[in-house]
Amino acid sequence: MSKEPPSAVEFPFKQIAGGVTAAKGFRAGAISCGIKNPTATRLDLALITSDLPTHTEACFTTNKVKAGCVRVSQQHVKVGDVRAIIANSGNANACTGPQGIADAKAMTKATADKLGVKMRQVLVCSTGIIGMPMPMQRVTPRIEDLVQSLKSGPAGSEDAMHAIMTSDTKPKTFAVEVECEGATFRVGGVAKGAGMICPNMATMLAFITTDAKIQAGELKKATNAAVEETFNRITIDGDTSTNDTVIVMANGASEVPLIKSKSPCTEIFRAALKHVMMNLAKMIVRDGERVTKFVEIRVHGAKTHRDAKAVAETVAKSMLVKCSFHGGDPNWGRVIHAVGYADARVREELVDIYFGGLCAAKGGLATSTPVKELEKVTAKANFTVTIDLNLGDACYNVFTTDLSEEYVDFNSSEYSAAVHSKRQTGLA
Repeated sequence: MSKEPPSAVEFPFKQIAGGVTAAKGFRAGAISCGIKNPTATRLDLALITSDLPTHTEACFTTNKVKAGCVRVSQQHVKVGDVRAIIANSGNANACTGPQGIADAKAMTKATADKLGVKMRQVLVCSTGIIGMPMPMQRVTPRIEDLVQSLKSGPAGSEDAMHAIMTSDTKPKTFAVEVECEGATFRVGGVAKGAGMICPNMATMLAFITTDAKIQAGELKKATNAAVEETFNRITIDGDTSTNDTVIVMANGASEVPLIKSKSPCTEIFRAALKHVMMNLAKMIVRDGERVTKFVEIRVHGAKTHRDAKAVAETVAKSMLVKCSFHGGDPNWGRVIHAVGYADARVREELVDIYFGGLCAAKGGLATSTPVKELEKVTAKANFTVTIDLNLGDACYNVFTTDLSEEYVDFNSSEYSAAVHSKRQTGLA
């Protein structure tokens, strides 16, 4: 008795190199400012620019505690014609009060001055430790060097990507070229994220660029829909952070006709944007802090979309479920107990649970599937858990991980270590 998960949609897109600079008219670069540690030489300040006017959309954290950079970017993005994103790692500039907002504004102004654009045409993003002031004395004087680092090729994207990494162990970049109406357009991006990852955005930054010509209203719809189906479907530890930001810039440099509601290229653009975001989102989950498993939770047969989402997210965030994943234990009892406390309509006697297509529970009861066969599934680095509520037609999926002892150890002393280091080195 088995239930195979639905096969993945085949996208007719050509994957290409270049990341956030794959699209025409975009440049990127990065430098080292020693933001977290003045003696460090790693890249930690990035810049992404468009040589042409853009339509720009962004989604930000749903956390009520928002970093100064988020508050500034939320205002600046309303201008629409965003020309640049400046982003740093090593310091979140969160919970830093009015000074944090002033510092974020100062970063946008210094960048705008060097680029010859308006301050409100620059967005700012930060990632790193919460609660520590930005070392502006090491940032502002280096903006000119940052602008000089801009490159139009893949090297610029690579530098920018590495500059926004914090606890990431792997770079995250993806780009595609798309044919439509006798021409091509490109969509590409870079992202960072490994911990504090939860649906409704996470401790992550994602910068997406495209040279497609697209109406502002259509870009907004496409961005919101793509984020909902990608970055809002991932969880590592159930924590939503203060700095989460996804930015999509479109500069219209391609020869593809204008994309607007119900135009020939509308659906393929939406699919391409989602495709790029989905690949970046999965990279974030696979690079979760000290994780060993990548698990897709699929909920079928829910009464409503809301119920399906509630069950999928509850199971994906359950600490007990994640611990069983880490041990390779096909403990369907932990899965169904999480299903039961989800804010959704559930009938115990109708719930079926599958590990990688093998039925572990049918109608809320154990099946005769040998445990050893189920263990072969959960021993894998990647597998699927399918939950069929048998109450309707709604479905939902979430990508999650296991929870390891190493994750706990890794996250046990970040702030204290940073404070002690600051005192020992006399950092301002």
